[in-house]
Amino acid sequence: MNVGGCEEGSIAVQRVIRPLQKIWQRFTVSEAQIAGHLEAIRAQLPTTEVILIGKPQAGKSSIVRAMTGQPADIVGQGFKPHTRSTQQYPYPAADLPLLIFTDTVGLGDVERQTQEIVEDLTQTLQADAGRSRLFVLTVKITDFANDSLRQVISELKQAFPQIPCILALTCLHELYATPTDDHPDYPPQLAAITRAAETTEANFGALCDRSLLLDFTLEEDGYEPTFYGLEALREALDDLLPQAQAQAIHQLLETDERGKAIGDLYRRVARHYISAFAVMAGIAAAVPLPFATMPVLTSLQVSMVVALGRVYNQKLTFGQALGVMGTLAGGFFAQAIGRELVKFIPGIGSVVATSWAVAYTWALGEGACVYFGDLMTGKVPDPEAIQDLMGAAFKQAQQDWREAQTDD
Repeated sequence: MNVGGCEEGSIAVQRVIRPLQKIWQRFTVSEAQIAGHLEAIRAQLPTTEVILIGKPQAGKSSIVRAMTGQPADIVGQGFKPHTRSTQQYPYPAADLPLLIFTDTVGLGDVERQTQEIVEDLTQTLQADAGRSRLFVLTVKITDFANDSLRQVISELKQAFPQIPCILALTCLHELYATPTDDHPDYPPQLAAITRAAETTEANFGALCDRSLLLDFTLEEDGYEPTFYGLEALREALDDLLPQAQAQAIHQLLETDERGKAIGDLYRRVARHYISAFAVMAGIAAAVPLPFATMPVLTSLQVSMVVALGRVYNQKLTFGQALGVMGTLAGGFFAQAIGRELVKFIPGIGSVVATSWAVAYTWALGEGACVYFGDLMTGKVPDPEAIQDLMGAAFKQAQQDWREAQTDD
């Protein structure tokens, strides 16, 4: 048995693992730190709950899209069952929500009892009486059969008179002269819309503090602007909500400062996962056989992107995560080939490949955080800007690797 060879192999493995352990310790954020930080911010965060009351297809999800900047599919995934008759969507995430959307389920369904919906909503509203809340009744401009909706809001306003209520009359384009007409100047001065709005407003009477004409469509529908009446909604929120809550939503709608602050927080949490995957990637890359580790590394890195997506409330399949990697990778693929070829160099090949794998995995994780953070705050990710950031993160991680080896 070649004892000397085994000892040399063990020493070589330790040379690789020790720097990785030091990098792990440098970047790891403990669960206790994360929990404490989240709790401190949660206590100061002005959270508003928007209770959406309306029939299916009345435009409730469109209002959520307008207020969060999220695409329709993300909004659809965001709602989770809450009670028998409600579902909730905390935005941007359950840990630190600025907005909580509570949606009624079953209004207009003959098999559901209106009283059951009222009881579920009452239970939800009593859970945290100190939270700022707002009722939003969504009614299609062409729908005049609203007895059940009126019964619900009447009982809720009787029990919670302090909660303001907005009557949102939606789908205005259904009353345009032709389906291809674009939106007129706001507010619309069309006789058909005026008559329909007056009829519905009279039906709800003093139950609502404000009525708004809204038409929030999808881009592919072809109407400009996509969120017709959004400025009126902003003004209503400013008037009806307490100052702190109104200002928080105003920032969310008009600037990216709040999103940046939340994005920074989530990146701190995400780095906990990035560290673990960087360590695993470094260990995998230490195998001295050229091209033998590429499938393993790719699998690890795709898994990391999936895990980071979950941190940001983005659920990805393996294929979708691979697509995100392709968007972010830029010119790193050619370097990956070079990393494998360098393993042909005796003595230093595995060390160089390991440092590259650690640095690239770290940089990819940082890039994915920016990508998902942009989606979370309603921005369109900029691949070129993210690649520039990844390049800087890659250099920093390589420097950390060299320092860890020097300290050894």
